[in-house]
Parts: sequence; C-alpha cells; structure tokens
Amino acid sequence: MKASSIWHEILKEQKKHLLKEIEKLAIENTDKTVIHFGTSGWRGEIGSDFTMQNVRILTKAITEAVKSEDRHILDSFGVKSFNEFKERGVIVGHDNRILGKEFAYEVIGILQSEGIRCYYAGEASTPEFSAAVVELSAAASINLTPSHNPPNYGGFKLNPSDGGPAPEELTKPIEIIANELMEKASSIKSYTPDKINKIDITELYINFIKKRNMIDLNKIKNFITNNPTTISVDHMHGSTRGKLARILSLKPGTFICLRREDDPLFEGRSPEPSEENLKLALSMLKKDSMGFSAIIDPDGDRIRFADLNRQIPMNYFGAMAFYYLYNYKGLRGVVVKSVGTSNFVNAIAEALGIEVIETKVGFKNFRPYLLPNALKKAIVAFEESDGISIQNHTLEKDAILGVLLALEMMAHFEKNLSDYLEEIERLYGKYYPDRTGIEIPRENFGPHIKENVMALAKQFKTGDFFKIGKLQKKIASIIDIDGVKIIFEDLSWLMIRPSGTEPKIRIYIETKNKEEKELLIEGTKNLTKRICLEGIECLI
Repeated sequence: MKASSIWHEILKEQKKHLLKEIEKLAIENTDKTVIHFGTSGWRGEIGSDFTMQNVRILTKAITEAVKSEDRHILDSFGVKSFNEFKERGVIVGHDNRILGKEFAYEVIGILQSEGIRCYYAGEASTPEFSAAVVELSAAASINLTPSHNPPNYGGFKLNPSDGGPAPEELTKPIEIIANELMEKASSIKSYTPDKINKIDITELYINFIKKRNMIDLNKIKNFITNNPTTISVDHMHGSTRGKLARILSLKPGTFICLRREDDPLFEGRSPEPSEENLKLALSMLKKDSMGFSAIIDPDGDRIRFADLNRQIPMNYFGAMAFYYLYNYKGLRGVVVKSVGTSNFVNAIAEALGIEVIETKVGFKNFRPYLLPNALKKAIVAFEESDGISIQNHTLEKDAILGVLLALEMMAHFEKNLSDYLEEIERLYGKYYPDRTGIEIPRENFGPHIKENVMALAKQFKTGDFFKIGKLQKKIASIIDIDGVKIIFEDLSWLMIRPSGTEPKIRIYIETKNKEEKELLIEGTKNLTKRICLEGIECLI
C-alpha cells in the first residue's frame, strides 16, 4: 500500500500500530518528488514524498549550494566562504513527529560527510532555533518540522545565520539543485553521524531574550508570584512543553500545562491554534480570577489566546501588542502585517501617525523590517495565522514570546487581556475578522487552482457591485499581491488564496458589522468552491 492510503487508515481510526508501516516506507521509498519551499520551508507527506532519500537530497543540495561559493548564496547565509560555513556549523533538530530524531541524524550524517560542524538540538521549537543560531554564531539551522500541518506531514525549515526564515534568493537556487539531484538520487549515500554534539537550546533562548531585554522577566515573575492568576497553556504535544516555567525560573506547576505527553497523531486533530482546539485550555480557567488560556502549535511559532470573556486571535493580539509597545515601552518604527490580517491595527496606527506595511503571506516577508539595521524597523510584525515577533527579537515568529508578552501586559495593566482589548476597541472601533479554508485532494491541487483564483481579480474592477451570497457590496479596491483581496466601500473585505504549505484554499474576511460576519464567510466559501471547481466562468 502507498503511504497516503495507510495514513488515511491511521487518521480515520487512530490506528497507531500502522505507523510502523509509514516508518518503513519513509526509510525505503525511493520515489522522486519535486522539492519546493512554500511560505515556511519544504513540506510533504511522510512516507510519500517526505522520505529519508528526499531529505538527504535536500541536505546535499544545501551543501552543494554553499560549496559553489556563489556570492548571492553566501551573502544570503551570511558567510564569506564554504570554509566559514563549515567552521560555524549548523544546528539540527526536530519537533515531536514520527522519525524526527532519525531524519535529524540523516541530515547530520550528510553535513558531517562534508566536514560541516553540527549541533544537535533534539526536540526544539522554531523560535529556539532562531535564537540559538545567533547565540552560537552558527551558519544556519535545519528544523525538521511542518509546523501546524496535520500528523501525516513532515517538514524542513532552513534558517540562515541571522536566525530568520530562509529568503527566496536562497531557497530558489537550493530548489533547483535539489530537483537536479533528484535524477541521480541513488548515488547520494546515507552517512551515520560521527559524533552527536547535543546542545541545550532552551538555555540559549533564555540567554538571547535576556540580552535583548525586550521582555521584563522579573516583572512577570513578581506578578505571578504575588497575584492569584490561572494561566493554562495547551502545548499540543509539541516542542514548547515544560519550557515556560524554566524561562521564568518558576517552579513546575505554576502554569496549567496541557497535552504534554508524546502523541505524534495529536489525538487525531490538526494541531493548529484554532478556537475549537483552545476549548480544553479554556475549560481550566476559574471564574473571578485573572488569567488566560493559550494554545501553541507543535513547533512553537503560532499561538492563540482566550479568557472567560472572549477569544483573542492574533488579529486582535497583534494590535494589542503594538499599542502596548508603542505607548508603554516607547518603541518606535512601523507596523508590519500580512495582507490577510485585520485592519484593526491600521485604525490604531493611523490615529498614532504610524505607517502600516502589508506584505504577502509568510513570515519570511517580514525579514526586511525585523533586521537590526532595517531602515523601517517593525515595532511589531504579525500575521492573522497566529504568528508574531517584535522589534529586537527573533526574525522568526515566536509563540513563547507571545505568552511572555501577554503576561507582561497583564502585569502592567493588572487586568485581563479581554479588558485591555475592550479598552482599545472603545477608542478605535470594533472589527470582526474570520478565516476558514477548503481542503482539496493533494492529487488535484495543481497550478489551475491558483489560476482560477487569480482570474477573479481580472473579472471585477473598482466601482463594480459584487454579489456575495445574500450580500451585495460596492468594490473600493482589489489587491492581488498574494491571492485576491477585494475591499468594499463599507470597509469590509474578503480574500482568497491558495495555501503555500498544504493542499488547501485559505479564506479570510472582515466586517465592521457583526451581523454580516457569518453571511460573508459562508458566501465567500461557496464562491471559492465554485471558482475552484468550475473556474471563473461560473460568475459570467
């Protein structure tokens, strides 16, 4: 049987014993694939295209890219030569999915065969890699994780020496080399690592945040110690488990930490920080007590909050963080957000005279604004899909930072997050964003899907009336930098874009009229299904 069929059985009925079959296929399958870096690394189905052979090929492609000593590639890594790359070394680790350690050792073996120094992080979170690269002055890191993707996925995240997501000027040539090597895959040998140099990556992360001094750890610790608070954190069986108390030097049990056990199937759910998945942590909160619940994805780069009053997704939390950092910590610069993110922060920034920069979806697009020498320096950079970083912090999104920032804001105001949010809403208005998605079978998720979506931008123009379900709205503008975003004159908008990491169409909407929210999300979902199945002709 093919891996996809076995995964169907595993996920449908939680047949964990079949994971042995997947492991066997991941080791033995020699089918070729096309390696492509999406919004956050290369991802594939474990045993189908994410296999030991293909991980070897991609690792070999990285070494060949650096050995070419192409100036653009070296500059993107932040090294002057292949020799410098070898000396500074690469940090390698993984999340909690099956074969994580085995894939990591496969990568280390290939790197060591080229004389490259390797550090093994074990199970570690994305922000820890980003901080550790800087702390060790390493040339790069390789994190074997597909982030929040379902259990059948594996992933390969590459970060250069500044700790940020690899930019396209680096990933594109590596893709080309990898797909050329795919033709002679059998000649790329597997190497057993000579030596495993294990590092304490959490200690490196702690050192990093203390040096940067953007989070007041003492203020948080004193607040938690002296106030009755309930903080429940769902780690989704991932790489952040057990780390918050250590970072704050607090005794175990200070936080209610949920789903800390090993479970590579994530209890049969997609391990993303969704409203539904947050319910378990939310059920731990006590009435009439300060506190909040948070849920973190397996590699620790996405987070969502809630308290007993309301859900606080990143659309709101990012705006709250900006308001706090600007007004109470004195940070100056710009606001950076992805194009699918709520305009709530726009309203705040406009009132304060701060520029807002909108980018394509993908945290790597925030890199120019998070660099230490950026001309336009982000006070905060965030995306609606639950990722955030701040000025003088990691170039990667960081869920651990999110928890620490939430705790610091709560300590500063001595009020719950929702009370602070409502205080801002009274000043700048209420916004009602939402998102959903449509899954498409992997074998049907071809270039035509993107073509059908992008055709929507050419079908309409400013001033046209746009019928969406039971609603009819006048178009104010159309943005097509990443999918298609249609903004209406009443400040509501919708956006449709194919995912860069999985076979899915992502849908985003926002309205300032709460009663319209469900109508707009359902109408956009139905429209998207028609466009994907029938093409733009369905609207003509």
